[in-house]
Amino acid sequence: MSKVRSGEILFVKSVKDGIPNRDPLNDSDARRLFGEEDGRISLSDVSIKRDVRDYVLARFPDGGDNKRNFIFVRQERTPEGKLLGRASLAKALEKRAGKKADSMERFLCEVAFDVRVFGAVFSVRSQNFQLTGPIQFGWAHSLHPVETIYAQGTVVMPSKDAADAGGQDEGRTQGTIWTSYIVPFAVFAMPGVINATIAEATKMDQADVELLLEALWRGTQNRQARGRGIQHPLFLMHVEYNDPFFRIGYLEEGLRLLPEREQWLSELRPTSLQEIKLDVESLADRLTSYSNKIHRIRYWINPALSIVGSLPGDKQELW
Repeated sequence: MSKVRSGEILFVKSVKDGIPNRDPLNDSDARRLFGEEDGRISLSDVSIKRDVRDYVLARFPDGGDNKRNFIFVRQERTPEGKLLGRASLAKALEKRAGKKADSMERFLCEVAFDVRVFGAVFSVRSQNFQLTGPIQFGWAHSLHPVETIYAQGTVVMPSKDAADAGGQDEGRTQGTIWTSYIVPFAVFAMPGVINATIAEATKMDQADVELLLEALWRGTQNRQARGRGIQHPLFLMHVEYNDPFFRIGYLEEGLRLLPEREQWLSELRPTSLQEIKLDVESLADRLTSYSNKIHRIRYWINPALSIVGSLPGDKQELW
């Protein structure tokens, strides 16, 4: 098992014609942590982790050849349609992995990718534990002000029959009207951290880190949910440090999206990748100034994204 180094992750993605993470307390509009005047919208880390889990679950439904890549936090139902709880989900993994758990904490770290990476809370009778994950994501914020659009439409299929067997008109004669907020186009940056000390406790290894990076990229492409929009990965960076207790921090603040804020507030705001550029010059300067602290820098760039500036480190081929 190859040892993990402490590090940071920086992930940039775009969305068209949808809202990746809605606020149920605001009529399912976009989440706004900075207020209306600032204009930016935000995505929680929960939505990002769900994309990662869904990708790994789809790629390794049987846990992979080594039976280490099962997903614990997932939705699974009984034949009667009831959702399984933590204990039943863990028992299902025991059966699929072909192992009996003496310690559920050790077992889940051994067979469940998401437990090793994100941690887990398990509270079932005599077995109670809480694992902090070695990889943690912050909120993803748009790199520009965003105006959401209120849209309305009609579903052709009515919600009830037009008449019952006796001819009584108790149903609907036309389709259902739907309403929704959408974002025509937006670009988000999300930071993440990797803690080598915690990785030792959950048994996360370098193979897990590689799978996580792949899942961030390909899981975003694999996302299928109406109303969430068409999402696309644009930029991904992984920085590893020599010192397990060192961190530059806030790498996302080194990014700048062009055109500037005024253009996004105008009637001619960008609506496609061809109309934007990602300025990484400030990020490159910060990384260069800490070069003696850095073990390795890797980054992945969507060919459709225009970059301003050059980055230290190694550009990687896409998955």
